[in-house]
Amino acid sequence: MSGADQGMRVPLLVIAREWGRIGVTGFGGPPTHIALLRSLCVDRNAWLDSAEFEDGIAATNLLPGPASTQLAILCAWRLRGPVGAVIGGICFIVPGLILIILLSVLFFGGRPPTWVAGAAAGAGASVPAIAVAAAIGLIRGSWRRAAPTRPAHARWISYFVVGIAAGATVGPYLVLVLLAIGLIEIGFERDWRSRPPRVLGVVALPLVLPVAATVGGLLAVAWVALKVGALSYGGGFVIIPLMQHDAVVTYHWMTNSQFLDAVALGQVTPGPVVLTVAAVGYAAAGLGGALLATAIAFAPSFVFILAGASRFDRLRGNRTIQAFLTGAGAAVIGAILGSAIPLGLALTQVWQAGILAGAAVWLLVFRRGVVTAIVIAAAIGVAFALLGVPLPR
Repeated sequence: MSGADQGMRVPLLVIAREWGRIGVTGFGGPPTHIALLRSLCVDRNAWLDSAEFEDGIAATNLLPGPASTQLAILCAWRLRGPVGAVIGGICFIVPGLILIILLSVLFFGGRPPTWVAGAAAGAGASVPAIAVAAAIGLIRGSWRRAAPTRPAHARWISYFVVGIAAGATVGPYLVLVLLAIGLIEIGFERDWRSRPPRVLGVVALPLVLPVAATVGGLLAVAWVALKVGALSYGGGFVIIPLMQHDAVVTYHWMTNSQFLDAVALGQVTPGPVVLTVAAVGYAAAGLGGALLATAIAFAPSFVFILAGASRFDRLRGNRTIQAFLTGAGAAVIGAILGSAIPLGLALTQVWQAGILAGAAVWLLVFRRGVVTAIVIAAAIGVAFALLGVPLPR
Protein backbone atom coordinates (compact mmCIF):
# COMPACT_ATOMS: atom_id res chain seq x y z
CA MET A 1 0.00 0.00 0.00
CA SER A 2 1.37 3.43 -0.90
CA GLY A 3 1.87 6.21 1.57
CA ALA A 4 -0.98 8.19 -0.02
CA ASP A 5 -3.38 5.27 0.56
CA GLN A 6 -2.24 4.79 4.13
CA GLY A 7 -2.16 8.48 4.83
CA MET A 8 -5.90 8.99 4.61
CA ARG A 9 -6.01 7.48 8.12
CA VAL A 10 -3.47 9.98 9.50
CA PRO A 11 -5.42 12.85 11.10
CA LEU A 12 -4.51 16.36 10.03
CA LEU A 13 -4.02 17.28 13.69
CA VAL A 14 -1.35 14.58 13.93
CA ILE A 15 0.41 16.01 10.88
CA ALA A 16 0.22 19.51 12.38
CA ARG A 17 1.61 18.30 15.72
CA GLU A 18 4.41 16.13 14.35
CA TRP A 19 5.60 18.51 11.63
CA GLY A 20 5.44 21.34 14.15
CA ARG A 21 7.57 19.31 16.56
CA ILE A 22 10.20 18.85 13.85
CA GLY A 23 10.05 22.59 13.18
CA VAL A 24 10.79 23.23 16.87
CA THR A 25 13.50 20.61 17.37
CA GLY A 26 15.13 20.61 13.94
CA PHE A 27 18.42 22.30 14.79
CA GLY A 28 21.28 21.53 12.42
CA GLY A 29 19.83 22.08 8.98
CA PRO A 30 18.80 19.58 6.26
CA PRO A 31 20.61 16.47 7.60
CA THR A 32 18.71 16.79 10.89
CA HIS A 33 15.40 17.45 9.15
CA ILE A 34 15.80 14.40 6.92
CA ALA A 35 16.70 12.19 9.89
CA LEU A 36 13.68 13.40 11.89
CA LEU A 37 11.30 12.92 8.96
CA ARG A 38 12.67 9.43 8.31
CA SER A 39 12.30 8.50 11.96
CA LEU A 40 8.72 9.79 12.04
CA CYS A 41 7.38 8.58 8.70
CA VAL A 42 9.36 5.38 8.08
CA ASP A 43 10.80 3.97 11.29
CA ARG A 44 8.23 4.75 13.97
CA ASN A 45 4.91 4.87 12.15
CA ALA A 46 5.51 3.09 8.80
CA TRP A 47 3.43 5.73 7.03
CA LEU A 48 5.90 5.54 4.15
CA ASP A 49 8.19 2.71 3.16
CA SER A 50 11.92 3.26 2.87
CA ALA A 51 11.90 3.29 -0.94
CA GLU A 52 9.20 5.98 -1.06
CA PHE A 53 11.15 8.13 1.36
CA GLU A 54 14.44 7.78 -0.54
CA ASP A 55 12.64 8.60 -3.79
CA GLY A 56 11.30 11.72 -2.11
CA ILE A 57 14.81 12.81 -1.14
CA ALA A 58 16.04 12.25 -4.69
CA ALA A 59 13.12 14.14 -6.23
CA THR A 60 13.32 17.18 -3.96
CA ASN A 61 17.06 17.42 -4.56
CA LEU A 62 16.22 18.09 -8.21
CA LEU A 63 14.19 21.19 -7.33
CA PRO A 64 15.42 24.71 -6.69
CA GLY A 65 14.83 26.06 -3.22
CA PRO A 66 15.08 24.50 0.26
CA ALA A 67 15.18 20.73 -0.29
CA SER A 68 14.45 19.64 3.29
CA THR A 69 11.40 21.92 3.43
CA GLN A 70 10.18 20.43 0.16
CA LEU A 71 10.74 16.95 1.56
CA ALA A 72 8.63 17.85 4.62
CA ILE A 73 5.86 19.12 2.34
CA LEU A 74 6.12 16.05 0.10
CA CYS A 75 5.88 13.60 3.00
CA ALA A 76 2.77 15.36 4.27
CA TRP A 77 1.35 15.33 0.73
CA ARG A 78 1.84 11.57 0.53
CA LEU A 79 -0.10 11.20 3.77
CA ARG A 80 -3.04 13.54 3.24
CA GLY A 81 -2.78 15.13 -0.20
CA PRO A 82 -2.76 18.89 -0.81
CA VAL A 83 -4.36 19.84 2.52
CA GLY A 84 -1.87 17.75 4.45
CA ALA A 85 0.99 19.23 2.43
CA VAL A 86 -0.03 22.80 3.24
CA ILE A 87 -0.58 22.08 6.94
CA GLY A 88 2.63 20.08 7.29
CA GLY A 89 4.72 22.65 5.45
CA ILE A 90 3.37 25.59 7.43
CA CYS A 91 3.83 23.83 10.77
CA PHE A 92 7.40 22.93 9.80
CA ILE A 93 8.28 26.53 8.87
CA VAL A 94 6.42 28.66 11.42
CA PRO A 95 8.30 27.80 14.67
CA GLY A 96 11.65 28.85 13.21
CA LEU A 97 10.05 31.90 11.62
CA ILE A 98 8.68 33.12 14.96
CA LEU A 99 12.05 32.66 16.63
CA ILE A 100 14.06 34.34 13.90
CA ILE A 101 11.70 37.34 13.86
CA LEU A 102 12.05 37.71 17.63
CA LEU A 103 15.84 37.52 17.31
CA SER A 104 15.76 40.01 14.43
CA VAL A 105 13.91 42.48 16.63
CA LEU A 106 16.60 42.01 19.27
CA PHE A 107 19.56 42.19 16.89
CA PHE A 108 18.37 44.74 14.31
CA GLY A 109 15.84 46.85 16.20
CA GLY A 110 17.53 50.11 17.27
CA ARG A 111 20.63 49.80 19.46
CA PRO A 112 20.93 46.31 20.98
CA PRO A 113 22.55 45.83 24.41
CA THR A 114 26.32 45.46 24.45
CA TRP A 115 26.23 41.73 25.10
CA VAL A 116 23.83 41.19 22.19
CA ALA A 117 26.08 43.18 19.87
CA GLY A 118 29.03 41.11 21.03
CA ALA A 119 27.17 37.85 20.45
CA ALA A 120 26.24 39.01 16.96
CA ALA A 121 29.81 40.03 16.13
CA GLY A 122 31.17 36.72 17.38
CA ALA A 123 28.58 34.56 15.64
CA GLY A 124 28.93 36.53 12.42
CA ALA A 125 32.69 36.01 12.43
CA SER A 126 32.17 32.26 12.09
CA VAL A 127 29.98 32.53 8.98
CA PRO A 128 32.74 32.57 6.31
CA ALA A 129 34.09 29.30 7.71
CA ILE A 130 30.57 27.85 7.68
CA ALA A 131 30.22 28.80 4.01
CA VAL A 132 33.48 27.03 3.16
CA ALA A 133 32.44 23.92 5.11
CA ALA A 134 29.04 23.89 3.40
CA ALA A 135 30.60 24.09 -0.05
CA ILE A 136 33.12 21.35 0.68
CA GLY A 137 30.33 19.11 1.95
CA LEU A 138 28.46 19.46 -1.36
CA ILE A 139 31.37 18.76 -3.70
CA ARG A 140 31.35 14.96 -3.61
CA GLY A 141 27.68 14.55 -4.49
CA SER A 142 27.85 17.09 -7.30
CA TRP A 143 31.02 15.54 -8.73
CA ARG A 144 29.37 12.12 -8.76
CA ARG A 145 26.35 13.57 -10.60
CA ALA A 146 28.57 14.47 -13.56
CA ALA A 147 29.10 11.80 -16.21
CA PRO A 148 32.15 9.64 -15.44
CA THR A 149 34.16 10.94 -18.40
CA ARG A 150 37.15 13.26 -18.60
CA PRO A 151 35.31 15.95 -20.63
CA ALA A 152 32.36 15.96 -18.19
CA HIS A 153 34.65 16.32 -15.19
CA ALA A 154 36.64 19.04 -16.97
CA ARG A 155 33.41 20.96 -17.53
CA TRP A 156 32.45 20.45 -13.88
CA ILE A 157 35.74 21.98 -12.76
CA SER A 158 35.30 24.95 -15.10
CA TYR A 159 31.75 25.56 -13.82
CA PHE A 160 33.01 25.33 -10.24
CA VAL A 161 35.77 27.88 -10.89
CA VAL A 162 33.38 30.27 -12.64
CA GLY A 163 31.03 29.90 -9.68
CA ILE A 164 33.79 30.87 -7.24
CA ALA A 165 34.54 34.02 -9.23
CA ALA A 166 30.86 34.88 -9.61
CA GLY A 167 30.08 34.32 -5.93
CA ALA A 168 32.87 36.69 -4.97
CA THR A 169 32.20 39.43 -7.50
CA VAL A 170 28.99 39.64 -9.52
CA GLY A 171 26.44 40.18 -6.74
CA PRO A 172 22.85 40.36 -8.03
CA TYR A 173 23.78 38.91 -11.43
CA LEU A 174 24.77 35.56 -9.96
CA VAL A 175 21.40 34.07 -10.97
CA LEU A 176 22.19 34.81 -14.62
CA VAL A 177 25.53 33.05 -14.29
CA LEU A 178 23.91 29.96 -12.76
CA LEU A 179 21.23 29.81 -15.45
CA ALA A 180 23.76 30.28 -18.23
CA ILE A 181 25.98 27.49 -16.96
CA GLY A 182 23.02 25.17 -16.58
CA LEU A 183 21.99 25.87 -20.17
CA ILE A 184 25.54 25.34 -21.40
CA GLU A 185 25.61 21.90 -19.82
CA ILE A 186 22.25 21.12 -21.42
CA GLY A 187 23.88 22.00 -24.74
CA PHE A 188 26.29 19.11 -24.27
CA GLU A 189 23.39 16.71 -23.70
CA ARG A 190 20.94 17.88 -26.32
CA ASP A 191 20.20 20.66 -28.78
CA TRP A 192 18.12 22.89 -26.51
CA ARG A 193 18.03 25.59 -29.21
CA SER A 194 15.25 23.61 -30.84
CA ARG A 195 13.00 24.77 -27.96
CA PRO A 196 13.79 28.51 -27.70
CA PRO A 197 10.46 29.75 -26.23
CA ARG A 198 10.90 27.89 -22.91
CA VAL A 199 14.56 28.79 -22.62
CA LEU A 200 13.91 32.44 -23.36
CA GLY A 201 11.13 32.42 -20.80
CA VAL A 202 13.39 31.05 -18.09
CA VAL A 203 16.10 33.58 -18.88
CA ALA A 204 13.64 36.47 -19.16
CA LEU A 205 12.47 36.10 -15.56
CA PRO A 206 15.76 37.08 -13.91
CA LEU A 207 16.32 39.75 -16.59
CA VAL A 208 13.01 41.52 -16.07
CA LEU A 209 12.50 41.28 -12.32
CA PRO A 210 15.78 42.93 -11.22
CA VAL A 211 14.92 45.90 -13.45
CA ALA A 212 11.51 46.15 -11.81
CA ALA A 213 13.05 45.78 -8.37
CA THR A 214 15.36 48.77 -8.83
CA VAL A 215 12.59 50.93 -7.40
CA GLY A 216 13.35 49.35 -4.02
CA GLY A 217 10.79 48.95 -1.24
CA LEU A 218 8.69 45.83 -0.89
CA LEU A 219 9.11 44.98 -4.58
CA ALA A 220 12.84 44.66 -3.99
CA VAL A 221 12.20 42.48 -0.94
CA ALA A 222 9.95 40.30 -3.08
CA TRP A 223 12.61 39.96 -5.79
CA VAL A 224 15.34 38.96 -3.36
CA ALA A 225 13.03 36.42 -1.71
CA LEU A 226 11.98 35.01 -5.08
CA LYS A 227 15.60 34.38 -6.02
CA VAL A 228 16.05 32.45 -2.80
CA GLY A 229 12.91 30.35 -3.23
CA ALA A 230 12.67 29.76 -6.97
CA LEU A 231 16.10 30.26 -8.49
CA SER A 232 18.54 28.77 -5.98
CA TYR A 233 20.15 25.42 -6.62
CA GLY A 234 22.33 23.31 -4.36
CA GLY A 235 21.11 23.78 -0.80
CA GLY A 236 20.28 26.43 1.74
CA PHE A 237 23.68 28.12 1.80
CA VAL A 238 23.32 29.44 -1.75
CA ILE A 239 21.19 32.17 -0.16
CA ILE A 240 24.41 33.91 0.86
CA PRO A 241 25.72 34.88 -2.58
CA LEU A 242 22.16 35.45 -3.81
CA MET A 243 21.27 37.92 -1.04
CA GLN A 244 24.46 39.56 0.20
CA HIS A 245 25.00 42.14 -2.53
CA ASP A 246 21.32 43.08 -2.66
CA ALA A 247 20.94 43.42 1.10
CA VAL A 248 24.18 45.32 1.72
CA VAL A 249 25.21 47.17 -1.45
CA THR A 250 22.19 47.56 -3.73
CA TYR A 251 19.45 48.42 -1.22
CA HIS A 252 21.48 49.23 1.94
CA TRP A 253 19.08 47.33 4.17
CA MET A 254 21.88 46.25 6.47
CA THR A 255 25.62 46.51 6.96
CA ASN A 256 28.01 43.69 6.16
CA SER A 257 28.23 42.88 9.86
CA GLN A 258 24.45 42.71 10.15
CA PHE A 259 24.25 40.42 7.13
CA LEU A 260 26.70 38.08 8.81
CA ASP A 261 24.46 38.20 11.88
CA ALA A 262 21.42 37.33 9.75
CA VAL A 263 23.16 34.29 8.27
CA ALA A 264 24.20 33.16 11.74
CA LEU A 265 20.60 33.49 12.96
CA GLY A 266 19.41 31.30 10.10
CA GLN A 267 21.94 28.64 11.09
CA VAL A 268 21.39 28.64 14.84
CA THR A 269 17.57 28.59 14.80
CA PRO A 270 15.54 25.42 14.13
CA GLY A 271 13.77 24.76 10.87
CA PRO A 272 14.85 25.74 7.35
CA VAL A 273 18.14 27.60 6.92
CA VAL A 274 16.40 29.67 4.24
CA LEU A 275 14.59 31.49 7.05
CA THR A 276 17.58 33.83 6.95
CA VAL A 277 15.49 35.63 4.34
CA ALA A 278 13.10 36.64 7.13
CA ALA A 279 15.91 38.43 8.97
CA VAL A 280 16.85 40.27 5.78
CA GLY A 281 13.19 41.13 5.17
CA TYR A 282 12.90 42.47 8.73
CA ALA A 283 15.96 44.69 8.25
CA ALA A 284 14.44 45.97 5.00
CA ALA A 285 10.85 46.66 6.06
CA GLY A 286 10.16 45.49 9.59
CA LEU A 287 7.67 42.77 10.44
CA GLY A 288 5.83 43.16 7.14
CA GLY A 289 9.05 42.73 5.21
CA ALA A 290 9.93 39.59 7.18
CA LEU A 291 6.53 38.00 6.54
CA LEU A 292 6.50 39.00 2.86
CA ALA A 293 10.01 37.67 2.27
CA THR A 294 9.17 34.39 3.99
CA ALA A 295 5.91 33.90 2.09
CA ILE A 296 7.54 34.52 -1.29
CA ALA A 297 10.66 32.48 -0.53
CA PHE A 298 8.67 29.38 0.46
CA ALA A 299 5.73 29.71 -1.94
CA PRO A 300 7.63 28.04 -4.84
CA SER A 301 8.30 24.99 -2.67
CA PHE A 302 4.58 24.51 -2.06
CA VAL A 303 3.82 25.08 -5.75
CA PHE A 304 6.48 22.60 -6.88
CA ILE A 305 5.14 19.87 -4.60
CA LEU A 306 1.42 20.48 -5.07
CA ALA A 307 1.71 20.76 -8.85
CA GLY A 308 4.43 18.25 -9.57
CA ALA A 309 4.59 15.54 -6.90
CA SER A 310 2.73 13.04 -9.06
CA ARG A 311 5.22 13.61 -11.89
CA PHE A 312 8.47 13.30 -9.92
CA ASP A 313 9.34 9.90 -11.40
CA ARG A 314 9.44 11.45 -14.87
CA LEU A 315 11.36 14.45 -13.52
CA ARG A 316 14.11 12.23 -12.15
CA GLY A 317 14.48 10.51 -15.52
CA ASN A 318 14.62 13.71 -17.57
CA ARG A 319 18.14 14.05 -19.02
CA THR A 320 17.68 17.76 -19.74
CA ILE A 321 16.86 18.55 -16.13
CA GLN A 322 19.69 16.35 -14.91
CA ALA A 323 22.13 18.14 -17.20
CA PHE A 324 20.97 21.57 -16.05
CA LEU A 325 21.40 20.61 -12.40
CA THR A 326 24.83 19.13 -13.05
CA GLY A 327 26.07 22.41 -14.49
CA ALA A 328 24.22 24.81 -12.24
CA GLY A 329 24.96 22.70 -9.16
CA ALA A 330 28.72 22.83 -9.73
CA ALA A 331 28.52 26.60 -10.18
CA VAL A 332 26.42 26.98 -7.03
CA ILE A 333 28.97 25.15 -4.93
CA GLY A 334 31.67 27.40 -6.32
CA ALA A 335 29.50 30.45 -5.59
CA ILE A 336 29.03 29.38 -1.97
CA LEU A 337 32.79 28.99 -1.65
CA GLY A 338 33.40 32.31 -3.40
CA SER A 339 30.95 34.09 -1.11
CA ALA A 340 33.31 33.36 1.79
CA ILE A 341 35.71 35.92 0.33
CA PRO A 342 33.52 39.04 0.71
CA LEU A 343 32.12 37.62 3.95
CA GLY A 344 35.63 37.35 5.37
CA LEU A 345 36.58 40.80 4.12
CA ALA A 346 33.50 42.18 5.92
CA LEU A 347 35.07 41.41 9.30
CA THR A 348 36.48 44.61 10.77
CA GLN A 349 38.04 43.59 14.08
CA VAL A 350 41.21 41.58 14.66
CA TRP A 351 39.56 39.43 17.32
CA GLN A 352 36.91 38.41 14.77
CA ALA A 353 39.67 37.01 12.57
CA GLY A 354 40.71 34.82 15.49
CA ILE A 355 37.14 33.51 15.84
CA LEU A 356 37.04 32.84 12.10
CA ALA A 357 40.26 30.83 12.30
CA GLY A 358 38.94 28.86 15.28
CA ALA A 359 35.65 28.15 13.51
CA ALA A 360 37.53 26.93 10.44
CA VAL A 361 39.51 24.48 12.56
CA TRP A 362 36.36 23.36 14.41
CA LEU A 363 34.41 22.73 11.20
CA LEU A 364 37.05 21.64 8.71
CA VAL A 365 39.60 19.83 10.85
CA PHE A 366 37.54 18.43 13.73
CA ARG A 367 34.36 18.24 11.58
CA ARG A 368 32.09 19.33 14.41
CA GLY A 369 28.63 20.86 14.16
CA VAL A 370 27.66 24.25 12.75
CA VAL A 371 25.27 25.17 15.56
CA THR A 372 27.93 24.47 18.18
CA ALA A 373 30.44 26.59 16.25
CA ILE A 374 28.04 29.54 16.18
CA VAL A 375 27.13 29.24 19.86
CA ILE A 376 30.79 29.11 20.91
CA ALA A 377 31.63 32.05 18.62
CA ALA A 378 28.74 34.05 20.05
CA ALA A 379 29.85 33.31 23.63
CA ILE A 380 33.37 34.51 22.82
CA GLY A 381 31.89 37.64 21.29
CA VAL A 382 29.90 38.33 24.45
CA ALA A 383 33.06 37.96 26.53
CA PHE A 384 34.98 40.39 24.34
CA ALA A 385 32.11 42.89 24.40
CA LEU A 386 31.88 42.81 28.19
CA LEU A 387 35.66 43.39 28.34
CA GLY A 388 35.17 46.59 26.35
CA VAL A 389 36.89 45.64 23.09
CA PRO A 390 35.73 47.51 19.96
CA LEU A 391 32.75 46.03 18.16
CA PRO A 392 31.99 46.27 14.44
CA ARG A 393 29.63 49.03 13.40
